[in-house]
Amino acid sequence: MKTLNYKDYNFKSELSFLDRRPIPSTKLARTVSTIIRKVLKGGDRALVDICNQFSEEELEVSDIEVKSRPSKPSAKIRKALEEAHQNIVRFSRSQLPKKWIGKNTQGAEVGEIYKPLERVGIYVPGGTAPLVSTALMTVAIAKVAGVKQIVVCSPGPIDPVMHYAIMMSGANEVYQVGGAQAIAALAYGTEQIKPVLKVFGPGNAYVVEAKRQVFGIVGVDLIPGPSEIAVVADETANPAFVASDLLAQAEHGPGSSIYMMTPSLSFLEAVQLEVQKQLTALSRKEYLNETLHKGCYLILTRNLSQALEIADQIAPEHLSLVCRKADKWVSKISNAGAIFIGHYSPVALGDYMAGPSHTLPTGGAGKAFPGLMVEQFMKRTSIVSYNERALEKSWKTLDTLTSLEQMDAHKASVKIRMKAKANKRPSGQAKK
Repeated sequence: MKTLNYKDYNFKSELSFLDRRPIPSTKLARTVSTIIRKVLKGGDRALVDICNQFSEEELEVSDIEVKSRPSKPSAKIRKALEEAHQNIVRFSRSQLPKKWIGKNTQGAEVGEIYKPLERVGIYVPGGTAPLVSTALMTVAIAKVAGVKQIVVCSPGPIDPVMHYAIMMSGANEVYQVGGAQAIAALAYGTEQIKPVLKVFGPGNAYVVEAKRQVFGIVGVDLIPGPSEIAVVADETANPAFVASDLLAQAEHGPGSSIYMMTPSLSFLEAVQLEVQKQLTALSRKEYLNETLHKGCYLILTRNLSQALEIADQIAPEHLSLVCRKADKWVSKISNAGAIFIGHYSPVALGDYMAGPSHTLPTGGAGKAFPGLMVEQFMKRTSIVSYNERALEKSWKTLDTLTSLEQMDAHKASVKIRMKAKANKRPSGQAKK
């Protein structure tokens, strides 16, 4: 763990790394581009060949689609999945956008309608463990949005509980392919996998870069990278609680970013001790140690206000506020994927079951992007409806603006209707 102190003469320059704009390496971009071209050209066969380079179990073309029904896990697991699913669905339903119609200044009716995307692709990472929580927090939201065709790709062989979670959340198709090649298949299609309209879900650097490269061919939700947490704490916080949150996010692996800001030196030191103490009891301590060594920063600040300013500069995926009047400080934060308030709101609850999706912006993207939500699975269409009176009231403004831009045809399309009205010829539009 690295410590930074506001009293250091170079403190500001040391913090410059917090203003992050992740740029993929040239080597990574080339590798992913090559993979995408191979899938585009070779279809299912290329998909299998690439997957088999990274998998211990050989995949055949016939294995790509998982056609079997998932087996039921234990009652205990089913109950946990169902409770988390219920929270996610309830939260997502509250986000559903509503149609609205109003009137503009000239009296025309204007508004918006929302329709679900017809077909979406969702990437669910496999990695070192089956991320059933990601299945719930992506697929279930698409289902609430009303998406008819929900396609899931995940590295094979797909874990049985993962398969169950994917299907219970509402997926229609499941393919056991992972990596950049899965994103290519979703975007361009293969013999078995029909292309989708938009791609969702987190993944490793190759998956993220593939999403970046196929954007425009399909829509993408976010470009989420490794997990992040920033904690703003004072001496009222419990060092053991804070240390446990830091370790929990470090568990996502090397590349994760861990930050804590506090105006209390004694608290910072107590957290350091707690991290070392708790680390010895965890099964993945070597894995965690590597993450903490590479990406953990404990920052001593002048006061709580400076701690919050630094947190806002980081724009973390997860922000934990464990300090006096924590709920009052929320209004001071502009940049964060999710904010966890108070001593009894561990970030792990947000990762698994609180309700909001844990697919959140990372790498500073929280300054411009929100976390995954229902509206991203929908498309918005604006509605415009003029009657003769509203058209007439709009003429002078339209005449001025089209003349300014020298758009004669635009002007003529309105003028012809004005002439028809003046000559009392039918306008082709019923009066209101």
